[in-house]
Amino acid sequence: MSKNYRSELVGAFGCPIDENPTGVMEEAAFAAKGLDFRYLTIKVNQGDLKMAMDGVRAMNMRGINLTIPHKVEVLKYLDELSEEAEIIGAVNMVVNRNGKLWGDNTDGKGYLISLKNADVSPKGKNITILGAGGAARAISVECALAGAKKITIANIEREQGEELVDMLKKRTGVESKFIMWDKPVQVPDDTNILSNATSVGLYPDIDQKPDIDYNSIQSSMVVSDVIFNDPNSLFLQEAKKRGAKTINGLGMLANQGALNFTLWTGEEAPIDVMVNTLRKEFGL
Repeated sequence: MSKNYRSELVGAFGCPIDENPTGVMEEAAFAAKGLDFRYLTIKVNQGDLKMAMDGVRAMNMRGINLTIPHKVEVLKYLDELSEEAEIIGAVNMVVNRNGKLWGDNTDGKGYLISLKNADVSPKGKNITILGAGGAARAISVECALAGAKKITIANIEREQGEELVDMLKKRTGVESKFIMWDKPVQVPDDTNILSNATSVGLYPDIDQKPDIDYNSIQSSMVVSDVIFNDPNSLFLQEAKKRGAKTINGLGMLANQGALNFTLWTGEEAPIDVMVNTLRKEFGL
């Protein structure tokens, strides 16, 4: 058999994307499994996504991750969607199946795995989510499909927040409520799981935290953050001070990366390698 000099290509399209660490984690995983795959971190400006997605087909790439600002626009260029991605209305990963592009959203699935790893289930729980953007949509839909009792969305923009609540009611049947975030949010007393799904606290703004009444966090609550850099966010530090169990964003990032790895390669992801690579990358 002749030698194959061609690597299988995957990667990410986004803008900004220079500080996205996903490639380091995925390449470590490929190496650990002895796979000849390369992960390319590619800057694709707004307005150029169609050309980039044509390139995925033309270059026979195995797939691609999508990040800001492309998660919604990419829907136009795909052939098929997972059920969850169709409900969420956003895609963060694509698999190229012989020229047919299939899209999924693994953000919320990665979040659910993080909960499970901490012995927490969303089933029958009251969940409060800060934000109504892409991460909030993915998390809220996955929690609803996993049997959450009630989901409360707090958001600064009323229209965006109410649209998400309306979508959750119509598409998943979960009881949903909107809180206008025009003053420090009071976390509802009946909250079991509180999640920050905003980008507040993400590097380099690690000295910031969401504008909520932190004294409304109770010790019985589980508090999670999508922020992965710094994973020990001020938001989680405040929750810890009040006795709450906390779950950081590092696991969510690694878990969705592991799901992507398996969808692209067909192999089980070396999750420990991926988590340790991220820890090393962030100097933890």
